[in-house]
Amino acid sequence: MQSIGKTCFTAMFALLATMSATASAAAPSAKPLTTSDVLDNSQSSDWRTPNAVDLLILTLDDDDGARVVMELAPAFAPQHADNLRALAREHYFDGLAIMRVQENYVVQWGDPDGDKREVRTAKRTLPGEFFRSASGLNFSALPDADVYAPEVGYVDGFPAARDRQRGQAWLAHCYAALGVGRAMGADSGGGTELYVVIGHAPRHLDRNITLAGRVLQGMEHLSALPRGTGTLGFYEKPEQYVKIRSLRLAADLPESERVALQVLRTDTATWKAYVETRRFRRDAWFIEPTGHADVCNVGVPVRAAP
Repeated sequence: MQSIGKTCFTAMFALLATMSATASAAAPSAKPLTTSDVLDNSQSSDWRTPNAVDLLILTLDDDDGARVVMELAPAFAPQHADNLRALAREHYFDGLAIMRVQENYVVQWGDPDGDKREVRTAKRTLPGEFFRSASGLNFSALPDADVYAPEVGYVDGFPAARDRQRGQAWLAHCYAALGVGRAMGADSGGGTELYVVIGHAPRHLDRNITLAGRVLQGMEHLSALPRGTGTLGFYEKPEQYVKIRSLRLAADLPESERVALQVLRTDTATWKAYVETRRFRRDAWFIEPTGHADVCNVGVPVRAAP
C-alpha cells in the first residue's frame, strides 16, 4: 500500500511539474523596460516646470549668442540663490569673462581683474552653505552604496547626499553642478565667481564649497571651450577669455526670450522605473547590466516644454 501511494504521489508531482513548465513556455515573457520606454510612457504629471525666478540664463558673447540655462537650488543654498538673483538684476556679469577651463574639472567665470567690479545691491561674500538639515526634504534615495556619503539620491531633480546620523544633506558635485567660487575662508565667496563642473564628478569638494544649482541646458557650450594653458586651467592672456554678454533671471526676460523647459520629477513611480533602467541597462547594445548606478551617472532628464 505504501508503495502504491508513493508511486501515485510521484506521478502527480511529475504531472504538475509538466503542466507548470508548459504554462511557463506558453506565457510570453514581459519585455524589460528601457530608459526610452519609461520616458515615452511618462505622463505630464511626471514632469515639473522650473520657476522662472530660479532660472539663470548665461549668454556668451559669440556669434551665435550661445545660452546656458541654470536652475538655482534655494532649498540648499537660499542665501546664495538670493544673491545670484541680485547679481543678475545688477547686470554684474555683463562684459565679464570665462577665465578658467580646466580639463576634466570645471569652467569658471567672473571678474578677470579680481572682483574690482562694484557690487551694488548684492553682497560680496556670504557664509558658506555647504550643507543643510536632512529633515524636511523630499529625498528619493538610490538603493546603491556611495563612496562619499551614507546615502545618495535626488531632491527635486538635484543629485544630493544625506547623512541622517549627523542630520545633514547636501548637493553632490556631479557633471553640470553650479558652484560658488571661494578663497581660503568658508565665508569668502558670494557668487561673484561661479563655476560649472565639466568633468568626472569631483565629489571630494562636497561640503567644502557651496553648490547653488545645476545646468539644465547648454552644457555643450561650456564643455567644448578651449582648455586653459595656465595653472589649474586658467587662461594666460586676455585674448583667450570667453566674454559674457549677459546673465539674467528668466523671470526678468520677456516671454519670447525665455526657455520653456521641463524636468523629470524625482518623487514619482515613473522616476523609480527610470532609475531601474539606469541600474539595469536593457537596451539592445548592452550585454551585461551592472545592476548598480552612481548618483552622478543616473542623470535627470530635461525636455522642451510641450
